Amino acid sequence: MNHLLRGHAPITDEAWKEIDKEAKERLVPALGARKLVDFEGPKGWKYSSTSLGHTESVTDGPADGTFVRQRQVLPLVELRTPFSIARDELADLDRGAIDTDFASLDAAAHQTAVAENTAVFHGLASAGIEGIASVSSHKPLPLGENNFQNYPEHVAKAIEMLLTSGIEGPYGVALSPECYTGVVETNEGGYPLIKHLRNILGEGILVWAPGLEGAVVASLRGGDFLFESGQDLSVGYTGHDEKDVNLYIEESFSFRVATPEAAVALTI
Repeated sequence: MNHLLRGHAPITDEAWKEIDKEAKERLVPALGARKLVDFEGPKGWKYSSTSLGHTESVTDGPADGTFVRQRQVLPLVELRTPFSIARDELADLDRGAIDTDFASLDAAAHQTAVAENTAVFHGLASAGIEGIASVSSHKPLPLGENNFQNYPEHVAKAIEMLLTSGIEGPYGVALSPECYTGVVETNEGGYPLIKHLRNILGEGILVWAPGLEGAVVASLRGGDFLFESGQDLSVGYTGHDEKDVNLYIEESFSFRVATPEAAVALTI
């Protein structure tokens, strides 16, 4: 038994498989930030901090003539999003139903992805996490509201800024849901705008990232953006009553920007 307490839930093994499958199907497309960063782990629930490779002096040593330095670490944060599933729905699932109501699970999965993407792109100051867009050393490029036809020009300019700084590709572009929808729905002289952007990126990628504001162009060369996973996204159990089973999606992670010049923020 681990801390997720899944063995205490009134849920069969078959139902757990369906819950995990549904959660994965909803999470994977929305975890846009992970597609642009280096992912290390998972290292387990007990893993608590990331070494930063730095130290700071401790002024009061234990003895004269002895110098003390303390290593600096970044504590992992824990994200938890609760949801519930009706026990009648779980019973029908065990009978072979294929239309189980997973609306609460779907909403929790989306919200979890939004929270993770927001932390990676915009930071979580209260936990010491700096985001890719918020610490970029480049001046943000304004996209202009609903001016989607100019996106290729902006992306090309951002790539030029990265190249001028010595940042090699390939490059990835993350788009907020609003920006992504606008790009998908826009044609440029009869040619789909999204194909134009993908042609500019070549071997790079274009990702949908709920939780991001505007867009980010970032290098995919590796070593610039570091996501360290303790416990990867998992479903746990908190309790139940006659009607519902109460569950949650949880993860722990840290995130660091090693190279602030390796990304350019595009703002609305």
